[in-house]
Amino acid sequence: MRTICFYFQVHQPYRLKPYRFFDIGDDHHYWDDFSNRSIMRKVAQKCYLPMNALLLEMIHKYNGAFKVSFSMSGVYLDQLEAYAPDVLESFQKLVATGHCELLNETYAHTLAALKSKNEFQSMVKKHQEKIKKLFNGYQPKVFRNTELIYSDQIGAMVAEMGFDAILTEGAKHVLGWKSPNYVYCNSIDPKLKVLLKNFQLSDDIAFRFGNKGWEDYPLTTDKFVKWINDVPEDEETINLFMDYETFGEHQWAETGIFEFMKALPEAVFSKTNFTFSTPSEVAAKIPPVGKIHVPIPISWADEERDLTAWLGNDLQDEAFDRLFEMEELVKSIDDDDIQRDWTYLQTSDHFYYMCTKFFSDGDIHAYFSPYESPYEAFINYMNVLSDFMIRVKEKIGEKKVSQLK
Repeated sequence: MRTICFYFQVHQPYRLKPYRFFDIGDDHHYWDDFSNRSIMRKVAQKCYLPMNALLLEMIHKYNGAFKVSFSMSGVYLDQLEAYAPDVLESFQKLVATGHCELLNETYAHTLAALKSKNEFQSMVKKHQEKIKKLFNGYQPKVFRNTELIYSDQIGAMVAEMGFDAILTEGAKHVLGWKSPNYVYCNSIDPKLKVLLKNFQLSDDIAFRFGNKGWEDYPLTTDKFVKWINDVPEDEETINLFMDYETFGEHQWAETGIFEFMKALPEAVFSKTNFTFSTPSEVAAKIPPVGKIHVPIPISWADEERDLTAWLGNDLQDEAFDRLFEMEELVKSIDDDDIQRDWTYLQTSDHFYYMCTKFFSDGDIHAYFSPYESPYEAFINYMNVLSDFMIRVKEKIGEKKVSQLK
């Protein structure tokens, strides 16, 4: 079996509004509703709607031989329900074909796997329930952790929850001489298959496609298919993992990205011996060649493929620690508003905006951040967190009073 596995991450955070020190204790609504709605509608028109229509057309054209997979965060799905029900309907049509797989992830797009097993499991279960509700009882078999963050221990937790496979980065410092184009298994619980991103071929589409300074520009289907054919014959799966916003948002329509994708299946079918598969099909059909050992967590971010995009400085560590200090208190409170804000405050983007890396990946971080600086992101988040802490303590006080009565 020689196959290509397309996986797309779909996520939008709930962005915080500017929140001043003087708002603490007075204003309990943290979210920038105008920005969240306008960004969702903008990206819907540029990416989600046209790309979903194209994928549906391709699935029908090739009678299901072309397949894709998605992982949509719970906070993204919440925003689809609120701001873009037309986009949600288009995803539902894709899934109804039977040739579009949905993956499980954490509802909040949280980093909880690095901090709290209980909260991690809670966020996974909450996401399962959301997928089941919105997609006609759908139950994912494969897991994708936030930002492809993975370690041996995280894999063991995922295996314990009953998943068949997990996706992560084919990081060079982990693989060494080995290829990402095989199926591996978790080193603690080998029944969990591990699918690795081929970052070279994935990033040729996701990051380099519209770069006129790239030595291989322009990227044509013939060129890409040649690179696919250059993969050694015994290597079984090419995992192309990328943000869905690659299509139309990061790579604008004017680059020809939609035309490239539309032509790719025909080029693959006519000029290679590759098929297309979903992650669960890859995991079911291809046996692992061995265990992959990842004692220290990896991710798909930046040159280092580590955690420093989110937890690489004192600002990020302080915010992250202060947030999770409240976990047990929050879990004891039966209040929908508190639980919603707790969920949305966990989203990894808030910590990403605090990143102070200004070297190889600084421009990328600046592109995605709504703040003027990482320090502004930190101050805004901590102001919000201070107010949230006050609300939590007040609710705990109310609870104790009611118990005394």
